Amino acid sequence: MRKLVVCVAPLVLLAACATAPGDDLASLDDLGGSSYGLFLAGQGALNDGRGAQAVAYFEQAQAGGAEDDLIAERAFTAAVLAGDITKAAALAPSGDGASEAAKRMGRVVQAVEAMSSNQGKAARLLLKPELIGFPHKGAAALLGPWASAMAGDAEGAVVRPELRNDKVVEYFGLLGQAFLYERAKRYDEAETDFKALTGGDSPGDMVLLAYGGFLERRGKRLDAVAVYDKGLAEEPSNSILLAAKARAAAGKSAPPAPTLRQGAAQALMAPAATMLSAKQDQIGLAYLRLALRLDPNRNEAWLMVGNLMEAAGDIDSARASYARPKPGSPEYAAARSKLAWSFQNAKDSETALKMAREAAASGDLDAKVTLADMLRVNEQFAESSQILTEVIAARPGDWRLLYARGVANDRAGRWADGEADLRAALKIRPDDSEMLNYLGYSWIDRGEHLPEALAMVQRAVASNPKSGAMIDSLGWAYFRLGDYKKAVEKLEEAIELEAGDPDINNHLGDAYWRIGRRDEAEFQWKRVLTLDPDAKMKAEVTTKLASGLGPTGPAASPRVAGQ
Repeated sequence: MRKLVVCVAPLVLLAACATAPGDDLASLDDLGGSSYGLFLAGQGALNDGRGAQAVAYFEQAQAGGAEDDLIAERAFTAAVLAGDITKAAALAPSGDGASEAAKRMGRVVQAVEAMSSNQGKAARLLLKPELIGFPHKGAAALLGPWASAMAGDAEGAVVRPELRNDKVVEYFGLLGQAFLYERAKRYDEAETDFKALTGGDSPGDMVLLAYGGFLERRGKRLDAVAVYDKGLAEEPSNSILLAAKARAAAGKSAPPAPTLRQGAAQALMAPAATMLSAKQDQIGLAYLRLALRLDPNRNEAWLMVGNLMEAAGDIDSARASYARPKPGSPEYAAARSKLAWSFQNAKDSETALKMAREAAASGDLDAKVTLADMLRVNEQFAESSQILTEVIAARPGDWRLLYARGVANDRAGRWADGEADLRAALKIRPDDSEMLNYLGYSWIDRGEHLPEALAMVQRAVASNPKSGAMIDSLGWAYFRLGDYKKAVEKLEEAIELEAGDPDINNHLGDAYWRIGRRDEAEFQWKRVLTLDPDAKMKAEVTTKLASGLGPTGPAASPRVAGQ
């Protein structure tokens, strides 16, 4: 995992965690009485993703007599990214020596802290447009109406925020206005806004759920079902929309309208997502932390924080975030999936499978898919296929499920079943390069349908010209067809892209042998043994080297590109 990077400007950190300071936190005396040493320790803690420890070090540095504005700004930054918004608000830079960037973020943080205790008037003063500059103008504009509502300004609350050439503020400002109109019992105006948001071809499940919830609260359940159906026409397996439709159709209690704090938190989600999509992870993380200060139960924010923590290598903080959604919540299955995969990626397959089984036991189809995927990764192919069969019965026609079951059946030794699934999946999705490569390679390795298989892997490579695995499939096709010179050309190209792949090295060794380059063939086979091959390949390569007879049969089992 890549390390975190500390830059001079505040909030230019990729990530920082909410890990509590450990017992081994060094003191001023430990570091030779040096405030500068504590500053360096704090900076190192940020580099390692230990946000709360970083705050403690910076505060010790200040307590030791350091009055450097940079230290104060770093302490503020660390507190924001660690999720301690109360402390960050107290540390917000405001002096003449503080940078303008830190002051702007400080005002947003203080405004959110005020809103967390329903101090709308204080928040509104802090969010004045003239006080908040780039890049926080959009977030401040979206928070403004919610601060006005908290301040009791009924008219100011429903003024739609505007920011020149900012589509995010335009769209999500309309969503906020719809909720605030509803709160003011101006239902016709609220519905006009909701209709505008959901009128396009693919409005997205967030606004569909918002409009559907509004209709349910107004007693228009059939209309709500129609709204959910619009989303399901685009995403038939969307579990959140399915649950909403089932609730509305059954006449169950409608979801409550968001509270002022919840609405303000939702207003921050759009700027957070915008920053993350622009690779501004540090600001995106800061907005997520602010949203969670307003609404600690905002599960999609916890999932996004977990993703950032995991990408930064802070697995403990990622797991803590993934553990926040509770059973029964719409995000629970996705959260448990991410949590389980974090253990699988750490080579703790026992814990990973246990968690995946617990989630699947709820009956959630997405959780079952996660379990099937994890079983396949752990080479428990027969059970993976069995679970996928259950899911396919509930979601017929999903090519991804057919593909996954095809792979599981193949690896379980049931090639006829696997081939049937792969053919069915390709019929639905004929241009998918991964499936073209998998089925094509499977035929090539078995010596079946070689002209058709060659055409399939050629199409796969055309779509992914930098995929070493797919180019390997193409080279192996030429090998099977007896064009060894062309095979060497393609396999050398593949190995340049994935030098450490044992399959490609093995194939290249076989191709070298066929054109008489015996020393190079033996070199490739010996290299295979250093690349952690599976038992079958290890035995095969060892035999080739010991016998001196070269390749005599198929070299490898079919594999998915990239694995």
